Amino acid sequence: MADRGPRKDSPRLTARGAATRERIVATASDLMFRQGVAATPLDQVVDACGISKSQLYHYFPDKEALITAVIAMREHRMVSFQKPQLDQVRSMRDLERWRDSMVTGHRERNEPYRCPIGALANELSCRSEDARQSLAAVFARWQGLLADGLARMRDSGELDPGADPAELAVAVIAALQGGYLLAETMQDERPFVVALDMALDHVKAQVRAPVANLTQSDI
Repeated sequence: MADRGPRKDSPRLTARGAATRERIVATASDLMFRQGVAATPLDQVVDACGISKSQLYHYFPDKEALITAVIAMREHRMVSFQKPQLDQVRSMRDLERWRDSMVTGHRERNEPYRCPIGALANELSCRSEDARQSLAAVFARWQGLLADGLARMRDSGELDPGADPAELAVAVIAALQGGYLLAETMQDERPFVVALDMALDHVKAQVRAPVANLTQSDI
């Protein structure tokens, strides 16, 4: 990749250094999220952080190293936001609460309808094998969190015993990513909401019908 600086071993950071490094990563993550990786040169990150380029190279030898840190930060934020909610999923209503938080979260943060993970994947998967593998691992972890919740729904008897939590999780995440893409392209949240709701309808189709209570005449 471009923007290569002098390589050196990762320095052992002081508390102040760790804070500076985190600020650089957070700034780069925000810029890359809003305008793309290719459109975010290191000079812009330097200016936005108010540091020198030598300071940036002290923490990141090149842009690829910074991108790796951005992926790690986005994974941490995704897990921090979604894991507590997905860990509570034991019913269809719990899954719908997760859906509601996904929709309202964008409105409250006034963010573009763009997936912080999917946006990187769209741009980097064909350009960097290391980035592709890292992003694939993030998606796998995200799908795993959702699949665990769906497995609890199946184990509790809410989902049909034949339902496959892993496949359902892939379907939901895939629909969500398509919804993000259309919403960003059309500058309208509706495709995102429709895609997510249809994915949950697919899960709902696997919900077991309640067993009617038998009366004496039925016996």
